[in-house]
Amino acid sequence: MAAEIFVHPQALVESVEIGAGTRVWAFAHVMAGAIVGADCNIGDHAFVESGATIGDRVTIKNGVMVWNGVTIEDDVLFAANVFIADGTHGMARGDVAYKYQGIERVAPVHIERGAWIGQNVMLMPGVRIGAFAVVGANSVVRDDVPGSCVAVGTPARVIRRWDAGTERWLAVEQAPRPGSNA
Repeated sequence: MAAEIFVHPQALVESVEIGAGTRVWAFAHVMAGAIVGADCNIGDHAFVESGATIGDRVTIKNGVMVWNGVTIEDDVLFAANVFIADGTHGMARGDVAYKYQGIERVAPVHIERGAWIGQNVMLMPGVRIGAFAVVGANSVVRDDVPGSCVAVGTPARVIRRWDAGTERWLAVEQAPRPGSNA
């Protein structure tokens, strides 16, 4: 671990792959085998599991858990208490040993460059958040969010998209509700 890294005395950092300028705050845990880029900020009570990959200039606020199989590209912001669901099977049966017997338990989550994930968002296994997308607070993301879009709600749905031609946010037309005459 480089000397330019700040690790709070109450944090636990086991990984040796931490980039220069990164700060890890109290009660955070970064496991061996996790990769964390340069100039990141990992808040209090955050957890980064072995096999997680975090790019440069990523902010992970308090209470965020980043599991094995999660890839976070550069310049991403995770607000406080974002939850990433980390498995698709095994745990629901209560068979804890099952997940350690070489059977893949992770549906990878991928967060592309520049995305912003709001407070208390839940990301379900296997989702991809596109570059520069914004996910609003308290949303539950079950499906991929395209780049340069804003998604909100439970389940999250795209409500705006960035139009590079006009350099404006455009509303996304809503599909008619089932049973309506529209």
